[in-house]
Amino acid sequence: MNTSTFFIRNAHSSEFEEIGKLLIGVYSQLDGFPKENEQPNYYKMLANIGDFTNHPETELLVAVDHENTIAGAVVYFNNMKYYGSGGTATQEQNAAGFRLLGVDANFRGKGIGKLLIEECINKAKENNLNQIIIHSTLSMKTAWKMYEDLGFKRSEDLDFMQGELAVFGFRFSLK
Repeated sequence: MNTSTFFIRNAHSSEFEEIGKLLIGVYSQLDGFPKENEQPNYYKMLANIGDFTNHPETELLVAVDHENTIAGAVVYFNNMKYYGSGGTATQEQNAAGFRLLGVDANFRGKGIGKLLIEECINKAKENNLNQIIIHSTLSMKTAWKMYEDLGFKRSEDLDFMQGELAVFGFRFSLK
């Protein structure tokens, strides 16, 4: 199975609960990532992932195959005002962002994460924005190489602490 058998589209509201469960599964399995009892609000946000689509210029994107099996998801923000992170990222102008990227364990290593990121990059370019901002944690370090290979650069000015969890910022320049 290669990435050409997957395509990216906006999630349907009927899929929100399934996507929330997928993301809870992904994040709860990360080594060193806080568990639900340590960050209950974070997991509640994942369970209610579809709520992000209530904000303007915010999309829940999914990677699906031709049978509509959801392989992965990400939330794309065309306006950082709705990004909802700590630190200074929400004050960035002329910037897009994405958060909560997750790929189902059964579909890892097939380029799904990269497909989702490339769709976010394309959306930001179509909207003539200057940059894309993202955040990651040490327990997501395997994704850092993919981000850097795609052209994202560490940006310490975007770092913040979420409780006990260090969160690290990255920028991707579109100009």
